[in-house]
Amino acid sequence: MKILHTSDWHIGRAFHGHSTLDALTDVLGALVAQVQEHDVDVVVVAGDVFDSATPAASAYTLLTDTLVALHGTGAQVIVTSGNHDSAARLGFQARLLREGIHVVTDPRTVGEPITIDDAHGPVRFFGIPYLEPAIVRQHAVFQEAAEGEEARPLRTQAQTLARAMRLVRAGLAEHPGRSVVIAHCFAAGVDATAGLEREIRQGGIDMVPVSVFDGVDYVALGHIHGRQVLTERVRYAGAPLHYSFGEQYKPRGSWLIDLAADGAVAAEWLPLPVPRPLVTLTGSFDEILSPDNVAAHADDWVCAVYTDDLPQTEPMRRLREKYPFCALVQHEPVLVAVDAERSYAQRLRAAATDEERIDAFLGHVRNGVAATADEQELIRSVLDDRVRAEALV
Repeated sequence: MKILHTSDWHIGRAFHGHSTLDALTDVLGALVAQVQEHDVDVVVVAGDVFDSATPAASAYTLLTDTLVALHGTGAQVIVTSGNHDSAARLGFQARLLREGIHVVTDPRTVGEPITIDDAHGPVRFFGIPYLEPAIVRQHAVFQEAAEGEEARPLRTQAQTLARAMRLVRAGLAEHPGRSVVIAHCFAAGVDATAGLEREIRQGGIDMVPVSVFDGVDYVALGHIHGRQVLTERVRYAGAPLHYSFGEQYKPRGSWLIDLAADGAVAAEWLPLPVPRPLVTLTGSFDEILSPDNVAAHADDWVCAVYTDDLPQTEPMRRLREKYPFCALVQHEPVLVAVDAERSYAQRLRAAATDEERIDAFLGHVRNGVAATADEQELIRSVLDDRVRAEALV
């Protein structure tokens, strides 16, 4: 059986204030073409279909069009909800969807497989929607502890996923066959994008050990936006678009999984097109605006990090004259304060003259950059004018 593993579409997400809907439409169209080209049997979407719990109408339209197109290739589709999705909104029309499109949002159905047959027999797909411990622990199916363990309220992702996988194994015992689990979580060993994969904290309390997923032929994970292989059978596909400059070096695509008759897994990475590349340009403001840089990156999304000692005037406006898609500008001067270990108050107390006090102030507000020779001359001139004016009073 051929399975395409994708995740984290984040339909409706903005990129630094710019809509990504058109770009995502093109990329998902390419994904549909890959499903057709590789004769995929099942497409699994491991959560975060939408970027918001209250997506706009246009987001629903793109999802519907994509699901219909995937179904039109002859593949079956299984979608689970992630932490960004509203499970209720994503699943509200699940019963109305055409045969072959499955949307899993109800945590109480975790142990109930979706069975899809191929020439070698049944494959059991277990969709695990994002499980918030405080919410799912009210359900009776999540209140039963393993034999020999004390029944305790679920408090962490690790505990909750462990309980869910016990339900999966019970379902698999009742319905034997090859098995695929679809889940949305932080698994131990992943490399997250700082500040992006939000709401599921990366730390001991919410980290799920990879061993939780033992005993399953393939685990299709979502939530991390970069492609990652935790084991040959446990993988993240990442997001189909770049949603931050922290992701710019991470490839975009999906995993094509060939599940053999004995449950063996062969994986192939299928890259997706990048509608507009992301680039970070670092250097002086003049270097960033150099003809070579402009020629190479005028059509890219640009993050400009300029290292001049002093802030530039209207840097974004000036950058967008050359880079229409400049999305972010940062000032990171390379000079370090000479007396960084001394506080501003200490330097001010040590100043003996007004000129030294002004120089201490400038160094404080400009990250240690002292007055230039021209500025010192101007300061002396102003101070001299003040002395002459006071002498005439």
